[in-house]
Amino acid sequence: MTTPEPKIPGPDHPITIEPTGARVVARVDTHVLADTTKALTLREANYPPVHYIPLADVDQSLLTDSTTKTYCPYKGEASYYTVALPDGPLTDAIWTYRAPYDAVAPIAGHVAFYPDRVDVVTGQA
Repeated sequence: MTTPEPKIPGPDHPITIEPTGARVVARVDTHVLADTTKALTLREANYPPVHYIPLADVDQSLLTDSTTKTYCPYKGEASYYTVALPDGPLTDAIWTYRAPYDAVAPIAGHVAFYPDRVDVVTGQA
């Protein structure tokens, strides 16, 4: 299988990445999955902004690698994590681009959480 040619963000599909500038906490009920002041906010076209949290600021003891992979022509191949919680696993609740395309290189080493499964809250740093 050949690797698809990456699409480059531009006026028709803008992508920006900048420091969030605030504390970001990701949790499920009382379980804090991540707590950071180093998050990045990715804004892509008309999609809602996404907070990418450094993997180092995530409780990795709760994560297991998933075999799920998806592809974004602007960011590259996404890998997923399942979150192990006492009430049961949250399958593929977190995604990461381990080798993102150059246009979004700052999100390497960061993860994002599906907001319908994990509460991601921003506040003052």
